[in-house]
Amino acid sequence: MTLFLNEKTTFQLPNAELIYIPNFYNNSQADQYFSRLRKTISWQQDDIKVFGKTYKQPRLTALYANNNKPYAYSNITMTPLPFTDELKRIKTDVEKTAEHQFTSVLLNLYRNGNDSNGWHADNEKELGKNPVIASLSFGAPRAFHFKHRQLKDEKHKLILEHGSLLIMKGEMQHYWLHQIPKTKKIIGERINLTFRTIV
Repeated sequence: MTLFLNEKTTFQLPNAELIYIPNFYNNSQADQYFSRLRKTISWQQDDIKVFGKTYKQPRLTALYANNNKPYAYSNITMTPLPFTDELKRIKTDVEKTAEHQFTSVLLNLYRNGNDSNGWHADNEKELGKNPVIASLSFGAPRAFHFKHRQLKDEKHKLILEHGSLLIMKGEMQHYWLHQIPKTKKIIGERINLTFRTIV
């Protein structure tokens, strides 16, 4: 079932706390941030290995932080750049709502429907136990799939809209996987910011 939500929603899920705020930024604010981030972020495209073969990662990424701690996932190690002024302002807004302090933000640029992010959990050891992940979306709406590792009936799909904020808390990264799948639809660019605390 695909969910389109118009107001703040807290999901009652096993082993997870999930909060979705569709209008965290209004359309005008979201348009401005999308434009600025698209132009000013130092985007990169890393190589990934899948079954021994090397491919270009199917999206562009960037890492910014207020410390120098790198972030490693899928055999990729990223070294952060200092927060820009836009990222500092966004971080302050997100922290107030999430009631959590973040050190880092991983940005993803999905250029079209062929760009994606496969099934994974944000459970790297440097994120600590039960990490709080705040995911902010600008640009074209994309489907966010999430499923429980053990409970086969717990599968969900949420449309992440322009200016929306998704907060993942509790045990979610230990018990759930999530993805942004490819789509054959003609779709515009999307920028996603996932704020996290790297210890």
